[in-house]
Amino acid sequence: MSAPFAPVVNFLPYQRKWIEDQSRFKIGMFSRQTGKTFTTGGECADDCFQGWIEDRRARWVILSRGERQAAEMMTEVIKPFTKAFYEVYNTLLKGGEPVFSEGEFRAPQNKGPDAVYKALEVGFPNGSRITALPANPDTARGFSANVILDEFAFHAKSRDIWAALFPVISKGQQKLRVISTPNGKGNKFYELMTAEDSVWSRHVVDIYEAVRQGLVRDIDMLRKGMADEDAWAQEYELKWLDEASSWLDYDLISSVEHPAAGLPGLYQGGPCFVGVDIAARNDLFVIWVLELVGDVLWTREIIARRRISFAEQDDLLAQVMRRYRVVRLRMDQTGMGEKPVEDARRRHGEDRVEGVLFSAAIKLDMATSMKERFQDRRVRIPAGDPVLRADLHSIKSQVGVTGTRRLIADGDSDGHADRFWAGALGISAAELGESVYEYEGLPGARSRYAAPDQDDDDEEATGGRWGHGGGTW
Repeated sequence: MSAPFAPVVNFLPYQRKWIEDQSRFKIGMFSRQTGKTFTTGGECADDCFQGWIEDRRARWVILSRGERQAAEMMTEVIKPFTKAFYEVYNTLLKGGEPVFSEGEFRAPQNKGPDAVYKALEVGFPNGSRITALPANPDTARGFSANVILDEFAFHAKSRDIWAALFPVISKGQQKLRVISTPNGKGNKFYELMTAEDSVWSRHVVDIYEAVRQGLVRDIDMLRKGMADEDAWAQEYELKWLDEASSWLDYDLISSVEHPAAGLPGLYQGGPCFVGVDIAARNDLFVIWVLELVGDVLWTREIIARRRISFAEQDDLLAQVMRRYRVVRLRMDQTGMGEKPVEDARRRHGEDRVEGVLFSAAIKLDMATSMKERFQDRRVRIPAGDPVLRADLHSIKSQVGVTGTRRLIADGDSDGHADRFWAGALGISAAELGESVYEYEGLPGARSRYAAPDQDDDDEEATGGRWGHGGGTW
């Protein structure tokens, strides 16, 4: 940091340490309200003005978690710093003032029109620029520049962004600044902060250290106001509390993995419960089949398909109904699920098929049943499947200002947690138990509940009453 800048802003010791660290790869984990974005913006603006003085061009790109956050970074941090710097440096500089502008960043797509993103920028007379954009793989690979990843732990698809960004940065001598508070263990920020290497210069400042170094904050008031010990531990004390945000943490997920789960050939002919998450546009269509063995639900099959027709979805479900003795099936009936549920009830039996209209309360109830099954180890899922793990882990728990808990997908998984909700639907079907049927046969009439090998051709085409899951029962 240059000497003329010192009188303009009085940075605290941990902030000065961050700015003065000129390591090429620098990562900082800072508590909330400690000025990490403010400080990093100061470094960025300072470099551009130093470049102006030294007659070199400085190029910086700020990738924030969304368009709103990118706009805030530019209007609340970069603009004030730029104006403050210019007041100090203008006697040393020529060529006019820095200019702020708003434009578009276009990213060509393999199919269809270009993706268009709002770009905010400040341009300097010597050609230096600072651009703020929402973070995604398109914007990450679009620049050869020094890059700031702001609140990186909260970026959707953080691993895809990293895979697109790092090869671009590594080609030259560009600097990379990564800053965030923790957000569980299921993202690239956690991996970078905890990896055992000597490449990264790491800075860690929790709320207690920041206050000790002069930050004016009432810790007791903040803690009482937050009224959530898990969130406090993660966002202010910087604890890696996976459970503080993720509904199913990785340790819990791995505790129910088994190499014999997910193999249809190991089906024992027992009663099965099925959950179906209906596909919408690019989402996944998922069928999750669970067989009850004793008091444990064993995953027998998980079918996941993207961008398939309703006819193909119906056919996949019909095959499942033939392969297994399905005693209860629950399907997502929300929105576009109305017709698929109606068709499934007509084809496979209204007493076996139930549509579920998703609401915050119903989703929380199903997710709670699922979590309790995992905690009691009364479910088994396929082992060593990173895509399934990420999907199960992607559901986050948030408590709103009214104290109501809601579940959201973090966007860092393959889809919108479709596998999670298919599994939750299947487990909730099992919680309801098997349906009990009463009927009275007519003299000389064949029962519609006859065993599969005695059934007529029409019912055999749809799997009969119970399907062909494994012989007599």
